[in-house]
Amino acid sequence: MDSVSSDGARYLPSTVRTSVKIVVAGPLGVGKTTFIGSLSEIPPLRTEETMTQAGQGVDDVLPGKSTTTVAMDFGRITLNRRRVLYLFGTPGQPRFFPMWRHLTHGALGALALVDTRRLEASFDVLGHLEELGVPFAVAANAFPDAPVHPAEELREALDLLPGTPVMLCDARDRSSCASSLITLVDHLLATAAAPEAPAS
Repeated sequence: MDSVSSDGARYLPSTVRTSVKIVVAGPLGVGKTTFIGSLSEIPPLRTEETMTQAGQGVDDVLPGKSTTTVAMDFGRITLNRRRVLYLFGTPGQPRFFPMWRHLTHGALGALALVDTRRLEASFDVLGHLEELGVPFAVAANAFPDAPVHPAEELREALDLLPGTPVMLCDARDRSSCASSLITLVDHLLATAAAPEAPAS
């Protein structure tokens, strides 16, 4: 039986020997904090702060959004008695991109969340993941008023490589989030197992 703290949060079993790190990335307001909160078995660590006038003209302003992640989100999923998965959510504003190098260090890969109502906000995010050399899959968060596009249309609009997985995801729904992570990990494993192309 796992140990439980006074606030109900579970400690890791003493049998855990391996940890895996996945980054959840995306622009401001795309649903990263919600996604991690839907999956984490512990109360997620959140570094949300109230958006102030100091950010006007620097950060995007989204209707109805009053807080923003300023460092990271953090959650945990115990996969089995020997392995645990850590989720790290990035801050979405470009001014925090220098922090991403630390957040992605040692990560198996990243799940990039996008909002189909404002795909252009994701261009810098995807470009930065590519610059950092982090393999990723893309999940379009299912906002109630967001248009739904076929995966190939999204792949073309985002200028993704043909093998990059693209899927629909509802960040509020645990099973939908888990399915997205499984697709990402399947992609990472398949990519790692693929033979390297011979040098020309």
